[in-house]
Amino acid sequence: MIERRPILDFFSHLVLILGVALVAFPIYVAFVASTQTAEQAAAAPMSLLPGDQFFANYATAIIEGAKGNASVPPVGRMMWVSLVSALAIAIGKIAISMLSAFAIVYFRFPGRALFFWMIFVTLMLPVEVRITPTYQVVSDFGMLNTYAGLTIPLMASATATFLFRQFFLTVPDELAEAARIDGAGPLRFFKDVLWPLSRTNVIALFVIMFIYGWNQYLWPLLIATEQGMYPIGIGIKSMITAGDAAIEWNIVMAMLILAMLPPGLVVVIMQKWFVKGLVDSEK
Repeated sequence: MIERRPILDFFSHLVLILGVALVAFPIYVAFVASTQTAEQAAAAPMSLLPGDQFFANYATAIIEGAKGNASVPPVGRMMWVSLVSALAIAIGKIAISMLSAFAIVYFRFPGRALFFWMIFVTLMLPVEVRITPTYQVVSDFGMLNTYAGLTIPLMASATATFLFRQFFLTVPDELAEAARIDGAGPLRFFKDVLWPLSRTNVIALFVIMFIYGWNQYLWPLLIATEQGMYPIGIGIKSMITAGDAAIEWNIVMAMLILAMLPPGLVVVIMQKWFVKGLVDSEK
């Protein structure tokens, strides 16, 4: 029997409400600014009531981009670049990590443990540490201002490989033996047994990796030197580094709101499977 404690419930809900308000208020301010004129959005203090420029500002951001303070491509193009990059990074990381973990767990070859620990050690070498030699390699292969240059160097993931390895180790050996007796090869076992069992883990990692790819800034800043290959993060940054020129804060905030929609939709749509993949211990 669970004892009801009204006072404890009240304070618990109060803390949750305050937490939501703390997170949601800046988003609300950005939305309000995106519906106002440039003068209203730049006023101090800014009005917290929505304006009447909602459709005009969002149409300008999506179709025209910014022209007044810094020439920035339309947000539709930048969001497409970010979407393609995020999907490629997420899918590539999951595919490479699953196959790497599959080879490490189910194949017997000399140096198997050494190769795993070599992969694991790369966790101590983030992109910022190896960014110069990686840029040199990408440049030598002629992949500047390409989707391949934006995504391929970020596809390998020691974290995902480690997580899939730990999960595969929990799969009973009897399943592999039964598949071998039935004449299933390694790829058939991977497709028909491991993939269905890993589905919730894959979805959880996909959400994390998609947001990771969508929020990339440093690497695209080096690789994308043409405006047509700007992801949304660089485009927004370009709008607020216009020197002495006036910043169109209403268009900037409209771009910010639009930039939050795809990762937010991914989290909302996949929330059930995302949570299950993180906390479900039933294998």
